[in-house]
Amino acid sequence: MAVQNFSPALPAPAVAAPYPMAQPGYGKRSVPDQPPARPDDFALLPLRERYIAGFIEHLPEGASMSVKCLAKQIPLYGQQAIASALTALSVAGHLRRVRCAIGVGDEVRWVFRTFWSRSARDSEWWANCLTPGVPQPVQAPMPAPVPAPVPASVPVPAPVPCAVPPQRPAAPPVPEGSSRAYLALAGLGRIDTRLPLSAEDCSVLEGLAEQWFARGVNADYLTSALTAGLPAQVDSPVGFLRRRLMDKLPPALPTAPTPPSAGSSVRHVMMECTDCGAPGPAEALPDGLCRDCRQQAAPAAPVPEPPAERDVTALVAGLRDLLKAP
Repeated sequence: MAVQNFSPALPAPAVAAPYPMAQPGYGKRSVPDQPPARPDDFALLPLRERYIAGFIEHLPEGASMSVKCLAKQIPLYGQQAIASALTALSVAGHLRRVRCAIGVGDEVRWVFRTFWSRSARDSEWWANCLTPGVPQPVQAPMPAPVPAPVPASVPVPAPVPCAVPPQRPAAPPVPEGSSRAYLALAGLGRIDTRLPLSAEDCSVLEGLAEQWFARGVNADYLTSALTAGLPAQVDSPVGFLRRRLMDKLPPALPTAPTPPSAGSSVRHVMMECTDCGAPGPAEALPDGLCRDCRQQAAPAAPVPEPPAERDVTALVAGLRDLLKAP
């Protein structure tokens, strides 16, 4: 399937078949109630954003929306350009990244989705669409293909047994007396080598991490919030994580949340900054960006050019010539 060409000077890329898909529950999700597609849907966007928006529009539901995957499919732009374009599409109202807590009871997990709108929407519309407790549209499963009848004269080959995937090694036993906050901090160095913590560091930060668990989050949410948008080099992991634990402390959730409606397993939806991945409620992320990223994305005021220097010697010589003239 080829993407529609939105610029005669820049041919649109072809979507690879099959395009890499995200895990079930992740990836691209189109918002409901969209008007029919038109050729000028992205006409007001710059050339690069219009090019990438046309490519995303033709991706199937559930397609991987990571920057690395998009850069592989669009060789014209690198990962940095793709990330900047996604931020611009979020500001324009076409894209939002969210974290959805799904499940019932104690078996709750966070899934990461990228919601896409062909039409530009304002921040208020996105906040109403992604309000916690509102069931999100669930894509109907594709019907299983019916195999064609095989003639009796043609022998049917025997099914080839599928190879059994190797079993993952069992996780080491949890040491007695260690809290879940301590274990989550101790595992950060294995997830990202820029955040190695010693046993003493984990003990120092354990109290701050317990405040997160007291507000209803789990270890996966804590790990994602601490490892999102890391700088290229972290000089002091314990100081860096102490600041993040204090600055990104999530709001306290009600003690008795409203049970999900029948047929829906969505319990909570939290929007994510399109640029740095910081989580937060929809009203705190206008244009899909946190406060720091909005300040960085704001255009700087134009610096007035200094007045051109005038050649005083030439002006004086001209005046003298005028005085000498009859």
